[in-house]
Amino acid sequence: MTELVTTVASLDQADQLIAAGADRLYLGEDYFGLRLPHSFERAELSQVVELAHRRGKKVTVAVNAIFHNDRIKKVAAYLRFLKSINVDEISVGDPGVIYLLTKENIDLSYIYDAADLVTSSRQINFWAKHNASAAVLAREVPYEEMIPLAKAVKIPVEILVYGATVIHQSGRPLVTNYSNFVQEHLNHADRQHGLFIAAPHHPETHYSIYEDINGTHIFANNDVDLMTVLPKLSELNLNRWKLDGLYAGEAQFVAIVKAFAQARDLTAQQGLDEHQLTDLDKIVHDNQAPERGLDRGFFDIDPDEVK
Repeated sequence: MTELVTTVASLDQADQLIAAGADRLYLGEDYFGLRLPHSFERAELSQVVELAHRRGKKVTVAVNAIFHNDRIKKVAAYLRFLKSINVDEISVGDPGVIYLLTKENIDLSYIYDAADLVTSSRQINFWAKHNASAAVLAREVPYEEMIPLAKAVKIPVEILVYGATVIHQSGRPLVTNYSNFVQEHLNHADRQHGLFIAAPHHPETHYSIYEDINGTHIFANNDVDLMTVLPKLSELNLNRWKLDGLYAGEAQFVAIVKAFAQARDLTAQQGLDEHQLTDLDKIVHDNQAPERGLDRGFFDIDPDEVK
């Protein structure tokens, strides 16, 4: 059965996402997780977990930040808190966190999420041997490379089917540094202010950029939308589909999730045809943020052309 994993921006949205068909909610706190629509304090997080479990759904909490020595000291206590509220799974990219799970004897499932480093079945199976429950596939892996990978992996693989793709992260405050260099003060450099950069001589480019506690994040021009190729993923049994609402409005993201949930259900009934896919994809386009485009990312690219 296909599982829809969706980011969460508020407790109210969590309730709406579950009603729309989400199977698993993905959220966390900025100090421990990367590129989240909202940084949930512990009391809020507990409420979302309780809500999801009451409705028969699961919760994954992001613990995939880049941890330096000062910050990883605080991870074990956070893991124990997550265990105490019965979080179903955490996302992890730093092996140091996996070490802490073992050292502190904290029984939490984890999905391995090392961003663009997860590109082969051998790496995924390595982490499966180290008790990973699943792995997040790099956004840069095209469909032709998914085919042999899907046949060889031993654990579920999560695929981004909708949402923003980060193309660069720096621990430095690059926007603030730039502002200081050109002596043009920017009051805010956070995501809500819609900052972007463009390539020289290519004004059509629109790379969204923002700063938070984890540094500076830069995103691809367009959001990923794999609605029209979902049957190909199902044929490969790549059935953990991630939807990321980082740049979507709360209500619009719920509508997008509902469209993907319909596609999931029709696929399970073997009743999804091209006409239905086109109609559902129109819902995605109608609810897309106007300043961000949509495409299929790396999905259709020749593997030899991936740089």
